[in-house]
Amino acid sequence: MFVTPAFAQEAGGFGALGSFVPLILIFVIMYFLLIRPQQKKVKDHRKMVEALRRGDRVVTQGGLMGKVTKVKEENEVEVEIAQGVTVRVVRSTIAQVLTKADAPKE
Repeated sequence: MFVTPAFAQEAGGFGALGSFVPLILIFVIMYFLLIRPQQKKVKDHRKMVEALRRGDRVVTQGGLMGKVTKVKEENEVEVEIAQGVTVRVVRSTIAQVLTKADAPKE
């Protein structure tokens, strides 16, 4: 009825590598569910911001809607939010570029 130490050690069967398998599986699942979609979203946002041009209607992250009047430097645009009122906006804070069909009527 006594269990020998050698018999008790063989019960695991996986060895040292087997204890890392769940950790590796968790990392793979996190990569496909969290990291990869976030990288795709950042890549799409970067493409959208790089494609900004004069005349585009945009929405900033602060909720301001306006029309791009000038692309100043590599990280700055000038947006007209009302007739005669323009603001300088950092490109990365542009949340959405509205197409002509999505733009609200003024």
